[in-house]
Amino acid sequence: MKGRRRVWLLAGLCGLGLLPATAGATQIEVRWQELSPLILGHKVTLVLPGAVTISGDAVAVRDDSLMVDIRKTSDAKAFPKGSTAIPRASVTTLQMTETKGVGGRVLGVVVGALIGMVGGGEIVAHGRQGEAAGVSTFLAVAVAGSVGGYYAGKAVDRHTTIIRVVQ
Repeated sequence: MKGRRRVWLLAGLCGLGLLPATAGATQIEVRWQELSPLILGHKVTLVLPGAVTISGDAVAVRDDSLMVDIRKTSDAKAFPKGSTAIPRASVTTLQMTETKGVGGRVLGVVVGALIGMVGGGEIVAHGRQGEAAGVSTFLAVAVAGSVGGYYAGKAVDRHTTIIRVVQ
């Protein structure tokens, strides 16, 4: 009984390693002229007047507009997918998302697999299923732990910056 508690405690502590140290996004204020080196080539999300949300890659910052290669849009008639110029007056706040490194995903898969194997082993050891069902259950829980760990690690690797454009 004591050994199982230690295993679950160890698995739980390993899972805590996946949590990001600080939750939240970095917020910065920049002038229009300073915007170009920050966002070019990155994925940006903007909320435009009329509550239209667009998301895509920043292509160019011009004197009067921001060129975005739109991948997602909440109003396809006003802002269809593809390269579109967003007027400068409409760009007040934008969100930039970038992925840095692979450490979180690697750690997530390893920790997720360990937790999945421990959990699958406990289920099989205390279950009443046959040999084939036990192997299937163990593998399914281990794979589910690995996949869950990957996505938790992906969230750790993703960094969001909220940019406010000031006059």
